[in-house]
Amino acid sequence: MKKLLFLLLISTISFSQSRGIRIAYIDMEYILEKVPSYAEAKNQLEQKTVKWKQDIEVKKNEINRLKDNLKTEKAFLTKELIEEREEEISYLEKELLDYQEKRFGPKGDLIIQKTVLVKPIQDQVFTSIQDIAEKKKYDFVFDKSSDLTMLFAAQRHDISDLVIRTITRAEKREQLTKKQLKEQENQEALEDMQDENPALAERQKILDEKKAAREKLLADKKATRDSLIAARKKEMEDRRAKTLEERNNKKNGTVIENDDTDDAKDKINNNEEAKTGDLKEEDPEAKTELSAEEKRQKLEEEKQKKIEERKKALEEKRKKILEEREAAKNKKE
Repeated sequence: MKKLLFLLLISTISFSQSRGIRIAYIDMEYILEKVPSYAEAKNQLEQKTVKWKQDIEVKKNEINRLKDNLKTEKAFLTKELIEEREEEISYLEKELLDYQEKRFGPKGDLIIQKTVLVKPIQDQVFTSIQDIAEKKKYDFVFDKSSDLTMLFAAQRHDISDLVIRTITRAEKREQLTKKQLKEQENQEALEDMQDENPALAERQKILDEKKAAREKLLADKKATRDSLIAARKKEMEDRRAKTLEERNNKKNGTVIENDDTDDAKDKINNNEEAKTGDLKEEDPEAKTELSAEEKRQKLEEEKQKKIEERKKALEEKRKKILEEREAAKNKKE
């Protein structure tokens, strides 16, 4: 039979070379392994098979236990008891054979379950192959995993992935809305076009790579800008905290020397100028954001300065009033 099929294939290929007949092939085992529904059905069947094998093993262990007990106690049993136990063991062995036949025989549950679970998927594969063959005008489609011996087959004639994609598309369509279905059809049309024209597929791949590189570059620039802004924000927070600390020190009577304060301010201003210079070189957007932040900081400083001046004036006024009161008190005394 294999020789006949092989000769038929050779004659078909020879005929196709002279008449322009189109031929393709698939790998049914490869296709079934890639179809999600087949994997699920296969898993269910394997679980049932494991359960049946466990039941068989339990029955075998029970029979072996009875045989061992009979062998040990045979010298102490009567002929009738021996025959009774042997009959029980024979009955259990026959029951085990019947169970094995029922589960794994030619007409057993395993074959039936394969038909129930796998056959609909195989029918779906066959339907997809027929649709592809009609659409692409194939005259013959062979199965590489069948009994047919294929000594060599060019990869360009393998349509297994196309069959898998067709089945996957059909499963996805059942779960899509009208808008998503339209988008899916456009995507499928593009994929089909790429299959027909490998150069177009290569061009699309290059465009996708360029797009990915451009998106990565933008993401890196954004990350750098965010990092600079975060550093600037932290610097401002540190400066604000230091200002609050100086204010609390003045309130508590602990005053920092003016020279040191001026030096610290000069150092902070120099750092701010350096940061601003770096931001100018790094990113114009960051510069705009920092300029706005500097304006807000400047307003905050002016406001703080007015509060300090007002506080100082009130302190001087209070001191003057105390001096006047003390002078009046001394005069009175």
